[in-house]
Amino acid sequence: MQILHKTPLDQLFVLDIETVPCVGCHDDLNDMLRQLWEHKCHALRREKGWSSSRADVEAMPSALEAASLFEQAGIYAEFGRVVCISVGCFTFDKQEEQWRFRVKSFADHDEPTMLRGFSALLARKPGFLLCAHNGKEFDFPYLGRRLLINGLPLPPQLDIAGRKPWEVNHIDTMELWKFGDRKSYTSLSLLAAMFNIPTPKDDITGADVARVYYTDNDLPRIIHYCQKDIITTARLVQKFRGEEPFPDDAVIYADTVYTALRRV
Repeated sequence: MQILHKTPLDQLFVLDIETVPCVGCHDDLNDMLRQLWEHKCHALRREKGWSSSRADVEAMPSALEAASLFEQAGIYAEFGRVVCISVGCFTFDKQEEQWRFRVKSFADHDEPTMLRGFSALLARKPGFLLCAHNGKEFDFPYLGRRLLINGLPLPPQLDIAGRKPWEVNHIDTMELWKFGDRKSYTSLSLLAAMFNIPTPKDDITGADVARVYYTDNDLPRIIHYCQKDIITTARLVQKFRGEEPFPDDAVIYADTVYTALRRV
């Protein structure tokens, strides 16, 4: 892929985010957000083939009630929040003549603290591009929205509102795989299987993150899952370039910025 060969690997930040609903359950929403979530649910129900007009003749399935649908709230920046951001960058080891991949995670129960640390990293490297799987539709806009909601400035890489699509140079491995096709979503796990890359979903999946966070109170497990995602994405980038991915012993784990006990 020409676009990947034009982009030096050592000028990429490969990232992934993990998000959860803004509160642990639907009952914890304040009155205003509860009303707004119910309004959002009307659209979600229509997407699932349920019309409000049917309520006169049959009961709504429990899976479509606002409380049940709230399990999905984490994917919407207005009703969710970020609990972990993992970032990786390539470095070339001249002595070993191989690429290494340095991994760092920002995770905190206090979202503004985590976002400040992440933004500071991006601000130090304004020339770096971002890379993620489905990043242009999820990770990048989600981060930008949560930064603004928390009253924080946008780092250069995320200050992209109003730009035309061809003016946003970030790399999205899912977009690259589409080859212009807009009909389907291809998961990172599926592409990993196609290219014989170890799957990042051997423990939990994105659907489990809210439960692991709110019920199990296990943020380190989420961090580990998030890190596996960026390692897989980075290896996929190398496959797209026609190169062999870096081995496990080439991964360098930096100190994770994580406050284990702080709750808000």
